[in-house]
Amino acid sequence: MDYQRLTSHGQHQNHGVANPGYIPAAVGPAAMFAPPVEEHPGPSAPPAGMFDNMPGYEGTMAGGGGFLPPPMPAQPVPQPSPGPEQPHWNIPSISEDTARDAFSLYVSSKCCYSSAPVKDGVIINMESFNTYRYRLETFTESRSTEWSHEPFHGQPVDAYVQQPPGPWDLPAKAPTFFVDGEQKMKVPYTSSMKPCHDCVGMGKKPCKDCAGSGNKVCWVCNGSGFRHGDDRCHHCSGRGRENCAQCHGQGSTQCTTCRGKQQLLVFICLTVKWTNNSDNYVVEQSSGLQVSNLSQVSGKELFRDSQYLVYPVMGFPDPMIVQAAQRLVGDHQGKFSRTSRILQQRQTIELIPITKVTYTWKGKTYVYFVYGNEFKVHTDDYPATCCCSVM
Repeated sequence: MDYQRLTSHGQHQNHGVANPGYIPAAVGPAAMFAPPVEEHPGPSAPPAGMFDNMPGYEGTMAGGGGFLPPPMPAQPVPQPSPGPEQPHWNIPSISEDTARDAFSLYVSSKCCYSSAPVKDGVIINMESFNTYRYRLETFTESRSTEWSHEPFHGQPVDAYVQQPPGPWDLPAKAPTFFVDGEQKMKVPYTSSMKPCHDCVGMGKKPCKDCAGSGNKVCWVCNGSGFRHGDDRCHHCSGRGRENCAQCHGQGSTQCTTCRGKQQLLVFICLTVKWTNNSDNYVVEQSSGLQVSNLSQVSGKELFRDSQYLVYPVMGFPDPMIVQAAQRLVGDHQGKFSRTSRILQQRQTIELIPITKVTYTWKGKTYVYFVYGNEFKVHTDDYPATCCCSVM
């Protein structure tokens, strides 16, 4: 391309360009690109200087300041009372048909297991190894506060109208006992209006895609204004630049923090959480089945006791259950009362049936276990497996 054509192209490009800072293509296409915008995330919370000093909430921070311990109860804490006596409940052994049906269902769920051991195997022994599971549930309520903000669109501004209520004085509707839940609420008399910290009260921020210019180098002609020889680029009408699609040519985008409102409502947010804290203890048994297998099954419930604070189980036939109950009750009441309010406790004892089935197939002896109310099956040495692959 000769100098005369280059110059005329540059003059043609400069004609009618909306941006006064536009540089002609004669300087070179590289000069057409907008300078990069420094990538940095906007602040997620107002700076500390925006926070008011609220009586009773001096330690509250943006992002939360941890759970607040509940106040001492005004009335004496009710003492736990002994639970009902445990009935004597024996689980009858399962029948051979039940054991075989459970085994058949288990094998059919395995794509690589042959059904031959189920059909042709001979059960030679069935032995029961029932075991106990003790479960303690402590249902707690915990509260935490943090400074928060939202776009201001006319909400009440009530900071310093009067002293805000304490975090444990605000009423909250608890869910059903032993069901987790959460509720968030604004603390009354803590709301104030502040300029948006993210856009400095402008309501908008420079567009990062075009560095605030409102236009970008045309991607079709790469800023030259022409495509093939003297053919003017139809995409940008020969200007070499096009409006930025991100900001629609405005050079700025709406501030996402204040959503263009320029002002924020800054307030203290109270989070109330209800948590069901549960611990189990399963008495070891000598069947050979790992205790971890029992976590997915249920048993026959022998005992249930629910009250504000439970009294550890006394006089149960298995001393391991008594010891576990004493340890867990003490641990729960000591641990959870420090950071939360205990609303209810519940303790249960289940008798989990375990049957060890010994059978023979092709002259060899094998074992499988049937356990829980669901008749779940486990075996480590199934004798008829094959390797299968998906083509």
